[in-house]
Amino acid sequence: MTKITIRETQNPTILKFEFEDFITQNQNFEFKNIDEAQESPLAQQLFYLPFVKTVYISGNFIAIERYSIVEWEDVQDAIAEQIAAFVDKGGVIIKIDENKAKKQPITVYGETTPNPSALKFVVSRMLTKSPVEYKNIDQTASSPLAKELFKFPYVKEVFIDENYISITKYEINDWDEITLEVRTFIKQFIENGGTVLDESLIEVATKNDITKDEAFDKLDVTSQQIINILEEYVKPAVAADGGNIAFDSYNEEDKTVKVILQGACSGCPSSTFTLKSGIENMLKSMLNDEAIKVEALNA
Repeated sequence: MTKITIRETQNPTILKFEFEDFITQNQNFEFKNIDEAQESPLAQQLFYLPFVKTVYISGNFIAIERYSIVEWEDVQDAIAEQIAAFVDKGGVIIKIDENKAKKQPITVYGETTPNPSALKFVVSRMLTKSPVEYKNIDQTASSPLAKELFKFPYVKEVFIDENYISITKYEINDWDEITLEVRTFIKQFIENGGTVLDESLIEVATKNDITKDEAFDKLDVTSQQIINILEEYVKPAVAADGGNIAFDSYNEEDKTVKVILQGACSGCPSSTFTLKSGIENMLKSMLNDEAIKVEALNA
């Protein structure tokens, strides 16, 4: 028998009815009336209830917005039972478009990082050659996947590099409560042809590489050496932890190296230790200069 879990939302007129598994294929639906709900026989049935104002279907849940003629506590259990009975009898939640391209199976698995607020989701194919970080949904024009991830209330930041996606969460949920949901969403999004990064971003990155090469040539020798050490020795290690480190500047007078932390490294409690005991000591040793200091602009 189908199990339905009832969950409240921040909007008292909207209630979520969650399934144990995902019920949509990387799509979100909103129906305002029975005529709009042609794609969803279940939504059409729900609209026969006089208090149903709007039906939302996304991920692993159906959310219903009610008119004020009833209170949720009076009807929510009956609705959950009705949804479960509909599905158990073979009712269709969403009609699938058979003309859509066949799935391209991939695997996605989660890896812990030194940052307890960040988890690394590794995908079985290359996603990008250039690291991209998104701090909020307004920055996600280049990444439809990141845009969709920010719609989850617990997603704080998204970082995409090579074959993985690092997600930093707010404290409202523990990872054991949401990891399966995020992993399944990423898997279904990519398998169903969703765009991880827009091609125009790759073109911009290529142009930026040329600009970076020109800028590199103009730097002092020590800065060039620092960049080479970060690229060869540090970046692979932090990438394994779901993060990235980018060179910002080097001040010859006070011997301070400034870097930018991204992905799981950003906001990580152990980032200061890593900077001081790891990267700083490495630079001191390899450049033979005990006066060198490393600071993160966003630590």
